[in-house]
Amino acid sequence: QIGFKVVGVPKTIDNDIGGTEMTFGFDTAVQIATDAIDRLHTTAESHHRVMVVEVMGRHAGHIAAWSGIAGGATVTLVPEEPFHIDRVCERIVRRHGGGRLASIVVIAEGAEPAPGTIGIPERTVDEFGHVRLGGIAAWLEKEIEARTGYETRMVVLGHVQRGGTPTAYDRVLATRYGVAAVDALARGESGVMVALRGTDVITVDILEALEHNKLLDPKLYETAEVFFG
Repeated sequence: QIGFKVVGVPKTIDNDIGGTEMTFGFDTAVQIATDAIDRLHTTAESHHRVMVVEVMGRHAGHIAAWSGIAGGATVTLVPEEPFHIDRVCERIVRRHGGGRLASIVVIAEGAEPAPGTIGIPERTVDEFGHVRLGGIAAWLEKEIEARTGYETRMVVLGHVQRGGTPTAYDRVLATRYGVAAVDALARGESGVMVALRGTDVITVDILEALEHNKLLDPKLYETAEVFFG
């Protein structure tokens, strides 16, 4: 608006930018979370525990859903679908009653209980007025153990998801985005963002892309519920 030529690239591990099917950083974060869940299955099964894994996702549950499905979580909780703690515990009890004495619960940091069901500790805000997230797993750990009697432990992956070695997919996607962004500038485009549509990298209006957070596809969440709880 003040005259600078701007071309954006969609980079966030949350994968919640509109206008594109995939942001770079997301695939790496999902792989890190999935690797952690795979490792936690071992201790959950050897000690007959419930393991609560908190992953990033302020407004959107893409990381939770993808890693929950890939890692075989018993329950996956996301910001888009307020949860009922009683139903979560019922699923775990039913699973243990069937002889599976270990469960993994994946929860996005922005997930919350359904209104009117149960309260969670009040959250603080930062200097920009944004709610400070993180810690929902500690609350859930106590609630599950108190309601089921099963030993429960929580793990917060936190900023581990944001670093480390990128996956090959992310490296290729980021490179394609970078080339497409420079090409767009060479063509004289501005106020656009490069985006993935199918297998093609295109440009979209940057304001349109940022207008709304891209939330989790309900069908993908249904897949997680059908197969894993």
